Amino acid sequence: MRTSIATVSLSGSLTEKLTAAARAGFDGVEIFENDLLASPLTPEEIRERCADLGLSIDLYQPMRDMEAVPEDVFARNLRRAEHKFRLMRRLGTDTVLVCSSVSPQSVDDDALAADQLRRLAELADGHGIRVAYEALAWGRHVNTYDHAWRIVEAADHPALGTCLDSFHILARGSHPKGIEDIPGDKIFFLQLADAPLLDMDVLRWSRHYRCFPGQGDLDVAGLLRHVLAAGYRGPLSLEIFNDVFRQAEAGPAAVDARRSLLALQEAVGEGDLPAPVVPTGVAFAELVTPDVAPAAALLGALGFTRTGRHRGKPVDLWEQGAARVLLNTGPAARREGTVLAAVGLESPDPAAAARRAEALLAPVLPRRRGTGDVLLDAVAAPDGTELFFCATDRPELPSWIRDFEPTGQLPADTDITGVDHLQLTQPWHQFDEAALFHRSVLGLEPEPSVDVADPYGLLRSRAVATSDGAVRIALGAGPGPGDDQDRAQHIALATSDVVAAARRFRDAGGELLPMPGNYYDDLAARFEFAPGELETYQELGILYDRDAHGTFRHCYTRTVGRVFFELAQRDAGYRGYGAQNAPVRLAAQHGPH
Repeated sequence: MRTSIATVSLSGSLTEKLTAAARAGFDGVEIFENDLLASPLTPEEIRERCADLGLSIDLYQPMRDMEAVPEDVFARNLRRAEHKFRLMRRLGTDTVLVCSSVSPQSVDDDALAADQLRRLAELADGHGIRVAYEALAWGRHVNTYDHAWRIVEAADHPALGTCLDSFHILARGSHPKGIEDIPGDKIFFLQLADAPLLDMDVLRWSRHYRCFPGQGDLDVAGLLRHVLAAGYRGPLSLEIFNDVFRQAEAGPAAVDARRSLLALQEAVGEGDLPAPVVPTGVAFAELVTPDVAPAAALLGALGFTRTGRHRGKPVDLWEQGAARVLLNTGPAARREGTVLAAVGLESPDPAAAARRAEALLAPVLPRRRGTGDVLLDAVAAPDGTELFFCATDRPELPSWIRDFEPTGQLPADTDITGVDHLQLTQPWHQFDEAALFHRSVLGLEPEPSVDVADPYGLLRSRAVATSDGAVRIALGAGPGPGDDQDRAQHIALATSDVVAAARRFRDAGGELLPMPGNYYDDLAARFEFAPGELETYQELGILYDRDAHGTFRHCYTRTVGRVFFELAQRDAGYRGYGAQNAPVRLAAQHGPH
């Protein structure tokens, strides 16, 4: 289906917005009136610019407070409308959005509203223009889509139809099933937006918290199914008011926007994307460091063994159980010290996973390959993390481990069983984009977003995972722009015995992050422990959590560069990540004050 985006959804000047939309692959745009008014280009120049970019102008918007008003007011409205219709002819667009009135001058009179909209449509028809009437969720008298349709139906003019907006419909709790009663040719336009579920005034909710489909909590896909069942075949258009998007770079935001529509079409059976290829595990985590000694010492204390050296690059392979860490001292090393730069995802079909990622607009990363190196497809996540699609020691596929010359040392047999989860810090303005990316590109299911109290602000966190927990990634973001730059990332190692793992790490010279005694006093009040158990936890800095499914015991190393490790023991099906303990851990990492 054709895709479109309202210029209000992107930051920058009108020309910047148009360029971003075209580069992201949109077919058309909605020109928001404020963008046109602020542009130095004439309507003819905007029309030419869109044509050069391969964009159609699908809608001009908005025209406000037109209907159900006193006759003298309506006469002035018609004068204003005629001027706008001439402007639209110059722009080369044939559909205008008319929002239901919020004017205190409007009256609750459907017959009057229908009559005046019919007269407006007659005027528009003379200019070759169609009028799409939309119910604002906060409209003074008309605030539901079915009410707006009844007025359009009563007006009975071929140049008058309705515009459906997913936010206005779903935010009011209206059931979208009734959309199927509207003839498809009378749905002149469809605007799509998602949003998190928030308990606030609907106007403020709409103006600040809309997001792209798949990033919020509204059932946009369910609504779209009803719209398509009604026979609508026009463009799928995004209209997003969001404070974060207004500050984000237009290019990446436009790509994220179009990715959301590709995933939405797939969800309703309209897309032709390659099938999802869900990863089955974490093949490796790659640390890039300018100084190998601190990171190597940390890995050694954790029980990892240096088992391989890349044949053509300064990269070492460290292993313990099914957990593998690559230590890279190449030219990509960063000044801020050790960082978690790449993740290898075990994939049933690495090539198919890469094709899907590329189809969903993930940036494909070029890779320098030496003679005989295994081909590894990689894409960039929104935060810049490199994601490799891998096969490890599977006879039917080339194994990436073949690129490493064995050192002759074998990994120790310990209680570390693999990678429990990864925590990746996201740029503040790309937090929602990251959740959509990992869901649509990688097939990971997002969990509800949670707020975590840090001593210096409120952090956001959202986990994405496979249904069986084989891959778990916690996406985090700081409280504001730039706050993410110095925040640490971490690798959580799964262990069957966190006490033994913590003691072994400490005995090997590793330093565990100590936790305050007040935390353990609180644990004693909330839970019952075996004699000596709580004292052991306090000695080793082990945190404890429990949910309806099981228990979670975990502790942390000190941070090296921007990376630290977590030792995590899940028992009896525990599903969380210890979020209850995150404020205590964050305060401990900031240090005593």
